[in-house]
Amino acid sequence: MPAESMATPEKSYLEDGGRFRGLFSWIFTTDHKRIGILYLTSVFSFFAIGVILGLLMRLSLIEPGRFMSERTYNSLFTVHGVIQIFLFIIPGIPASFGNFFLPIHLGARDVAFPRLNIFSWWLYITGGAILILSIFLPGGAPDTGWTFYAPYSIRTTSNVSLAASGIFIVGFSSILTGLNFVTTIHRMRAPGMKWFRMPLFIWSLYATAWTQILATPVLAITLLLLILERSFGIGFFEPLKGGDPIMFEHLFWMYSHPAVYIMILPAMGVVSEIFPVFSRKNIFGYKAVAFSSLGIAFFGYLVWGHHMFTSGMSDISRVIFSLITFLVAVPSGIKVFNWIATMYKGSVRVDSPLLFCLAFIFLFSIAGLTGLIIGTLSLNLYLHGTYFIVGHFHYTMFGGAGFGFFAGLHYWFPKMFGRMFNERAAKTAWFIMFIGFNILYFSMFLLGLQGMPRRYFQYLPQFRTNHILSTIGSWILALGLLIMFGNLIRALFRGEKAPANPWGGSTLEWTLPSPPSRENFRETPVVKGGPYTFG
Repeated sequence: MPAESMATPEKSYLEDGGRFRGLFSWIFTTDHKRIGILYLTSVFSFFAIGVILGLLMRLSLIEPGRFMSERTYNSLFTVHGVIQIFLFIIPGIPASFGNFFLPIHLGARDVAFPRLNIFSWWLYITGGAILILSIFLPGGAPDTGWTFYAPYSIRTTSNVSLAASGIFIVGFSSILTGLNFVTTIHRMRAPGMKWFRMPLFIWSLYATAWTQILATPVLAITLLLLILERSFGIGFFEPLKGGDPIMFEHLFWMYSHPAVYIMILPAMGVVSEIFPVFSRKNIFGYKAVAFSSLGIAFFGYLVWGHHMFTSGMSDISRVIFSLITFLVAVPSGIKVFNWIATMYKGSVRVDSPLLFCLAFIFLFSIAGLTGLIIGTLSLNLYLHGTYFIVGHFHYTMFGGAGFGFFAGLHYWFPKMFGRMFNERAAKTAWFIMFIGFNILYFSMFLLGLQGMPRRYFQYLPQFRTNHILSTIGSWILALGLLIMFGNLIRALFRGEKAPANPWGGSTLEWTLPSPPSRENFRETPVVKGGPYTFG
């Protein structure tokens, strides 16, 4: 991106904490880059907890009943799901990389509302702490599954209300982040930064932010009604009191399916940044990729009913929801085509960020194709509630959003911390993670086709082989994660100093030193061209 800009010769944001010192310079900061780092460390702390819980679940499924009780297993998969969805995947890319790079990509010194920005992190940490606290208080961790389906979530004596309160608070953090991003994108673009000169990562954050603003209040209302019903017995969802548990499903999925795109759209934005740089080519179909982000966000509001094909809705409703589900595949397909077309006849440089992007395309394509399978009415009636759904969900969330997150982490790590990681170790970690991931989750497709129900603690002997394969895959995947994070942590302390532009990128962050200074730019840059200029 041609721009007239000059990095300030001041201390980096890591050295200059403003008017506070030590820990207080972080938890009371208003610097968007430090807030991004706060989110990054918090997100990965919760991710580590979620991974450990997932490994314990897979260990239990080798021989059910030997390592834990049914109640413990139910609590494990509930807390695992809540942590990985609400505390890792949803805030992961927007809150960490979005906070760090959105103002820099726009040529701004900070987001529109810096104090609101740090307040949103406080809310996130508070909500996460309340959720973790629910595990240790009398009553025990919630055992409902991450969906909190009524009426069981009303009748159980576990700490559902406390966990729901934590998610309620985290939801407000998400809304505030979305409001901040939308305002920043509209009001704080540098001179010359027109809409179609913005990096595609910003387009993905823009679509995501609107989804956060409009969809998250539905979840907040739903959880509030659940808490009120548990506390006062009002009867919103309890059928014994005239309530309707199907209404809970409608309200929950009105948020939770748009939330799928809150999770995946930012990862698509990250991938859209990396492919041009490592192909040494301008992005193929810039406007198509930008508008497809908005299209995915729009259709995401309209397809919640495909989670409820077996709940008793009318045939007309099922046909309509099935059709819209297929329509969502169109903008997603546009993105995949354009990413591959960007690499075509390019000078492709196969480094670790690109490898994670290629894994993203492969895994997300499997997720999308299996999504069309379960979006087909006749097949859904057979596969609904089986492990096929679990496999599809993890290919979308972890294979898509997770690998997109890791791609961005390796791509922007030198800029964020001013250190280079070991490339060979990064590639080794990628390979092990890719193999482990597919062994772990593809086995679940086979289990689903065999008829294995999801969420079950026990199973019949014919399912044992695939469960053992899946558990072995979890160990391989965990090994890859350990190598990846070990490599990055080592780089923080012993890595070589990173140059300003190690990958040869052309967006504004690569005009700054690594790591950037506290104020980003000495003078506001003047943008004179598009974001990707490789000839």
